Amino acid sequence: MRYSNVKLRLVVLSFLQFAVWGAYLTSMGRYLGSVGMGSSIGWFYSVQGVVSIFMPAIVGIIADRWVQAQRMLAFCHAMAALFMGITGYIGMMEGPTVAFNDIFWTYTLAVAFYMPTLALSNSVSYSVLSRAGLDTVKAFPPIRVFGTVGFVVSMLLVDVTGFQNDYNQFFASAVWGVAVALYSLTLPPCPVGSAGGRRSLVSLLGLDAFRLFRIRRMALFFIFAMLLGAALQVSNGYANTFINGFGAYAEYAGTFAVEHTNVLISLSQMSEILCILLIPFFLKRFGIKRVMLVAMVAWVFRFGFFAIGDPGMPGVLLFVLSMLVYGVAFDFFNISGSLFVDKEVPEGQRSSAQGLFMLMTNGLGASVGVVAAQGVVNHFTAHQTDFQGWTAAWLVFAGYALVVAVLFASVFKEKKE
Repeated sequence: MRYSNVKLRLVVLSFLQFAVWGAYLTSMGRYLGSVGMGSSIGWFYSVQGVVSIFMPAIVGIIADRWVQAQRMLAFCHAMAALFMGITGYIGMMEGPTVAFNDIFWTYTLAVAFYMPTLALSNSVSYSVLSRAGLDTVKAFPPIRVFGTVGFVVSMLLVDVTGFQNDYNQFFASAVWGVAVALYSLTLPPCPVGSAGGRRSLVSLLGLDAFRLFRIRRMALFFIFAMLLGAALQVSNGYANTFINGFGAYAEYAGTFAVEHTNVLISLSQMSEILCILLIPFFLKRFGIKRVMLVAMVAWVFRFGFFAIGDPGMPGVLLFVLSMLVYGVAFDFFNISGSLFVDKEVPEGQRSSAQGLFMLMTNGLGASVGVVAAQGVVNHFTAHQTDFQGWTAAWLVFAGYALVVAVLFASVFKEKKE
């Protein structure tokens, strides 16, 4: 039967989808610092946001109108793997003398094809679950848990192999990408929009999702998704480099947190596993406003614990707490927001609406946020071991999240059910 064992099949998809990202997302900053590009870390992470401004929306339109979503997913992963492999090859050939322009553009192309897959994999999962007669709010979060498992497994493999220090993390990502591209071709077909009937230019171009801005509640939701999206890549870009920098101090050199930073950071993703399972209960019980408000407050604690922690005892416990609250900060915003969008739009617009959500969060929000974060870090830290400056930078990020939370609580009104 075509839709038999759909949950298991989507579990494998979710695992592979995020293993691709876990290979480099939290450790790339460490590699860039080791080859003299520490001041450019923000640009590498910001490009994820820049391409998310247009690529998820464009790919979502194609998936909604012309190409089955699972096939589009396979194509994007294959292209991302190709360019990520080229990035690793250039890093291998040029070694510690690799220049910014040598790897930035191939990396950008890899990310340009990968970022749309985050929304596409959601659309494929929602489509398959719905056509199998399952409730997406109940069925999807336990499946998405295995995406976090894949992310963690990939992170740990990169840590124990020593790849977090060099270009091999890009090769690891490329291998995962080839695997998920091939697997996507085996998934059940997803429907595309009907070609019949007269449609407006807006409808023909697949821009119907932008009409959601006519609804005040949805417009505010997307605006605050953008504002909170500014926090998404800040700790991904700087946490590893920040913690590893403590190794310059004799009292912290050789500590577990410094030597195995990716293992410590992986606690963030492990926290996600529990938090994802809590989403159906919290979303149905408290609604999207309270769930997102909890996420915003969690970001305040995420950055605040970084500001006052250190790799020694008992300071490392604050780092651990920062990792644990990340699950709430990320999932209660990202996963709940995706489910909210899926429930608010008609089926024919879901891929493009998910692309719009990605545009506002991982696109506009993340790109502006990580570039601004680079400015904050460069302003407060004369060099990577200036931890008074790092403390000030993390407190600035915490203050920003607090302001967003207060504004959201004041102006966003949830639809009465």
